[in-house]
Amino acid sequence: MKYGLNINPAEPARGITDGVLDLVSLGALNHRVDSGIVPFSKATEWQVHPSGGEYNVAANLSNCFRLRTGMVSAMVDYPIGQLISERVRLMGITPFYKFFKHNGVNGPNMATIYSDRGYGVRAPVVFYNRANEAAAQLKPGDFDWKAIFSGGVRWFHSGGIFAALSETTGEVIIEGMQAAKAAGAVVSFDLNYRAKLWNIWGGQEKAVAVIHRIVQNVDVLVGNEEDLQLGLGIPGPEMKAKHALSGTEGSKLDPSAFFGMIDQVIGKYPQIKVVATTLREVHSTNHHSWGAVAWIDGQTYQSPTCELTIHDRVGGGDGFAAGFFYGLLAGETEQEAVNLGWAHGALLTTFPGDTTMATVEQVRAFAKGGSARIQR
Repeated sequence: MKYGLNINPAEPARGITDGVLDLVSLGALNHRVDSGIVPFSKATEWQVHPSGGEYNVAANLSNCFRLRTGMVSAMVDYPIGQLISERVRLMGITPFYKFFKHNGVNGPNMATIYSDRGYGVRAPVVFYNRANEAAAQLKPGDFDWKAIFSGGVRWFHSGGIFAALSETTGEVIIEGMQAAKAAGAVVSFDLNYRAKLWNIWGGQEKAVAVIHRIVQNVDVLVGNEEDLQLGLGIPGPEMKAKHALSGTEGSKLDPSAFFGMIDQVIGKYPQIKVVATTLREVHSTNHHSWGAVAWIDGQTYQSPTCELTIHDRVGGGDGFAAGFFYGLLAGETEQEAVNLGWAHGALLTTFPGDTTMATVEQVRAFAKGGSARIQR
C-alpha cells in the first residue's frame, strides 16, 4: 500500500471490457469570461473559457497526462451548455450529466465567472453570476453511481466550491464519495474555501458543518492553512490583514504554518493519508514565486521554488492537483509526485484559460529542472 493509499490498478479487472476510469470528478461546470488586462467596466470584448475546479482537474489529467477521466455534473440544453459540453468532449472526458431544460428566459443556467487578469500592481478581479444555476439544483439520487463506476474507477474527486452552491450539493458529494469508496476508489477533496459563496446561505459556521461531514470520507485533502482554518475550523496561525495583490502578509513560501496544522487535521480525520497545497508569493500580478508542499503518510515533502511570469493565474492550483494526483496514480516517488504537481501548475499559468495546454513531456522536463531555452 503505497502512500498509505490503496490505489486500484490501471488495467480493468478480469471480465470487465471497458477501460477503468483513472479519475472521476464531481462538480459544477461553468464558463469564465476573461476580459484580459482590461477591467470589465471598460471591456468591449472577452474570451470564453469553459471551467470549474473539479472539471479542470479531470481535463488536465486527460489532456496533458493521457489518463481516462469522467465528469459528473449538471448540463443545460441551450447554447452555453452546448459550448461547454463540446469542450468537455474535446478534452477527452467521459461525461455523466443530469440534464436541465432552459426556459428561454431565466434558466436554469450554466454559471458565469467574470475575471480580468489585472496587470502589474493592479490585482485581478473576479465576480460571479450563479443565479438559478443548474449545478446548485443537483441532489442525492440524481446520478446512478453504480453505472458510472461499473467499468472500474481508481480515484474520485470533488471540491469546496461545488459544496458551497446549495444545501443539496454537499449531500451529492457525500453520496458520490461513499459510492466511490464502495467501488474501491481513492477519494480526494479540494477545500477551495470561497467566503462569497458560503455567505449566501449560512457563512463559515455552515461551511464547517458541511465540509466536516464531507471530509470524513476523504483520503487525500488539498488546501492551504487558510482553507484548513476556515473550511475545517481547525485553529492555526493568526491570519493577518490581506494585501490587495498577495492575499496574505509575510512569507508565503514558508511551509511551517501548513505543516504545523497537520497533526490537528489528522487528529480530527485519522483516515486522511495525504494533505497537499501550493505556496505562492505574489510580487506583482505578473510575477509570482511558486512552490508546493505535501504531507504523505507521515512524511513531509517540498518542491523546488521558481519565479513565474504569469499570463493567466486562474487554474494554477487545479493544475497542481492534477499533476500531483497523476504522480500518485502513476506510482512515482512521493517527491516526484509533488514536483510533477508543482511543475504542471507553473506551466499552466503561462497559458490562457483554466485548463492545460502542456504535454506530459514538458511537465516532466520542468519537474527535473528544465529551462525556457527554445526547443528545436
